[in-house]
Amino acid sequence: MSKPSAEPFFLDARPGQRFCLFHAPHAGTQSRGSIIYVHPFGEEMNRSRRMAALQARAFAAAGFGVLQIDLFGCGDSSGEFGDARWELWKEDLALAWKWLDERAAGPISLWGLRLGALLALDFARDALHAVDRLILWQPVVSGNAFLTQFLRTRVASDMLAGKEGTSNGTQGMRDVLNAGATLDIAGYELAPPLAARIDGLAITGLLVANTPVHWFEVVAEPDRPLPPAIVRASADWQRLGVDCHVHRIAGAPFWATQEITEAPALLTATIGVFTEVVS
Repeated sequence: MSKPSAEPFFLDARPGQRFCLFHAPHAGTQSRGSIIYVHPFGEEMNRSRRMAALQARAFAAAGFGVLQIDLFGCGDSSGEFGDARWELWKEDLALAWKWLDERAAGPISLWGLRLGALLALDFARDALHAVDRLILWQPVVSGNAFLTQFLRTRVASDMLAGKEGTSNGTQGMRDVLNAGATLDIAGYELAPPLAARIDGLAITGLLVANTPVHWFEVVAEPDRPLPPAIVRASADWQRLGVDCHVHRIAGAPFWATQEITEAPALLTATIGVFTEVVS
């Protein structure tokens, strides 16, 4: 018997349309609610497509509907990446929520990967509706550090092309952005407003009350300790009353590898948490 396929469609938005895939709960399963997937930034989105698809199918087999939405300027949605803005992406999530709320029964949760995890948290913090739970895959802890890492890809690219020094380093690129100019980095046009918004993000400042948060951190070896920044951030959340559960999972950094990579243990652990929580 063939596996149920996802339903592709375009969701009307302002401006343009957003491409979506909806994975309906498998026939014969008990409906357990719905989940919105918030994809990562830039090329990490493409590198993570395989894992996102595998997890969405696993959720659907367990009775969850999953809506995957390409945010404005990303994937097959309308717009250019250079015109993307953080608040516009949050509006896209509001559209996704409305679509699910009108068509699917049960609670709605958010599942975000990398920078998408911060977007999910920011959306949940301001949402008018209660978010049932938050699943964070390898969330970015510091927007400032993430932006610096992204800018370094331009430095590395220039070096490989024999243009060493033309970008004037990450601080030089920050100066260009602060002056109001857009930068081309790894094929993505990064506009100053989006860069500034990312730069100011910190996971410890995105507090979501009354919503269980399951943080999945992928490490190279099962016994490898979590990085100190993650330990501090999760401890700060717990101290401030966030219902945060950190799960350390051994696997490959699929969002960063050149080849399509899977992390089976992450899939198993994620579906395990969801089915255990709602059973």
